[in-house]
Amino acid sequence: MAANTDQLLANARNLRAAAGSDYHDTLMASIYADAEQIAERAVTVEGQRGRFDFDRTLDRILTSKMWGFPAMLALLMGVFWLTIAGANVPSQMLGTLLLEHGYNALHQLAAAINMPAWLSGLLIDGVYLATAWVIAVMLPPMAIFFPLFTLLEDFGYLPRVAFNLDRLFHRAGAHGKQSLSMVMGYGCNAAGVVATRIIESPRERLIAIITNNFSICNGRWPTLILMGTIFIGAAAPPLLASFVAAGSVVAVAVIGIVVTLLVSAFLSRTWLKGETSTFSLELPPYRPPRIWQTVYTSLIDRTLIVLWRAVTMAAPAGAVIWLSSNIYIGDMSIAGHMVQWLNPFGLLIGLNGIILFAYIVAIPANEIIVPTILMLTMTLGTAAAGAQAGVMLELEDAQVYGVLTQLGGWTLLTAVNLMLFSLLHNPCSTTILTIWNETKNLKWTAVATLLPLGLGFAVTFATATIARTLGWV
Repeated sequence: MAANTDQLLANARNLRAAAGSDYHDTLMASIYADAEQIAERAVTVEGQRGRFDFDRTLDRILTSKMWGFPAMLALLMGVFWLTIAGANVPSQMLGTLLLEHGYNALHQLAAAINMPAWLSGLLIDGVYLATAWVIAVMLPPMAIFFPLFTLLEDFGYLPRVAFNLDRLFHRAGAHGKQSLSMVMGYGCNAAGVVATRIIESPRERLIAIITNNFSICNGRWPTLILMGTIFIGAAAPPLLASFVAAGSVVAVAVIGIVVTLLVSAFLSRTWLKGETSTFSLELPPYRPPRIWQTVYTSLIDRTLIVLWRAVTMAAPAGAVIWLSSNIYIGDMSIAGHMVQWLNPFGLLIGLNGIILFAYIVAIPANEIIVPTILMLTMTLGTAAAGAQAGVMLELEDAQVYGVLTQLGGWTLLTAVNLMLFSLLHNPCSTTILTIWNETKNLKWTAVATLLPLGLGFAVTFATATIARTLGWV
């Protein structure tokens, strides 16, 4: 209705300028004409067949109580499948360019200028390799996912998602606008936290900030996609492998929505009690997506900005990983000591010490979780051929599966719990800093950081306990 009102006001201004002394009569005639057009479109007379209206017909499906959620899951499934299937080839090409040719060229340059071994190791094996890995792994999925997501937004579908979820958030004692900030979090949790500014109530905004981490940010997609592909999808027939892998990723995303609602309900009934606000959500008309503008906007405003943020965080993380793997205390590296110390607790929750250490050093950039795990798995204990301490590797999916299962002792439980822990662990350092900037409160920053981590430990422990009780592992 807002669009119609704006049109009426624009018509009135134009008529006043043109009609002169007959302004009022002309204005009334125009109002009646516009009202007649609106009535023809929106009102159905009993006994007469209503005119076909594309927006209304599509909304009957996308916003219905019966079909709204299945349609939403189907669209998400399609987006994830296209991302998984489409990112393989460009990721391999970037990996070859950066992780092979670029890496070798830099080492040749270091040798030519007689750079000390420790410095070339730190800068090339540590900083450069971590940065290159983030670009190779993160850029292709983002270049597919963000444009697809933006096309849905441009088409007018995302407000329908918010409309479908509004009832659930209201029942959870949260603000309906939290659904919008949650959707933003699927690109970047830091952006999702900033998006909570649209919520006027401080109490409900805090709930949205604390729970935004349960939206899977772009840095966590590679881990979920890889685990879903090599462990879950591989268990299905080859023709269905990519669909099963995509389905497992969608399942984790749905679990994230459920956890968001449950934690929001807990917070609204305990630490953040209060009345739930209401708001009016206008559903804009559907419009044909502006494909080229959408692609340009999503690549510049989302993909490259998020990639740059990840790269700036990955560089120091790479340095820490290399240093911890190459500085020895006694007969073992710092990384080896940390892994040995964390391993009993990691095994208790269905993971291992390498995974937990990788999450600690990769807090600045979730994108380097998997290469860090692979490097540590291949270098700690009996070193595998071609593996060097602190040097992250690029492997084919089949090789990754072999390394993790044969050298790392991984099972299906390890992969499933890694997917769950990736969903529920603490926010990255960029998001933590954003939460502090938005709240200026140490208490709520700590809650937003530690609450997901506690849930991650609890859920993975419960899953591991059930699997062991039933004899699955």
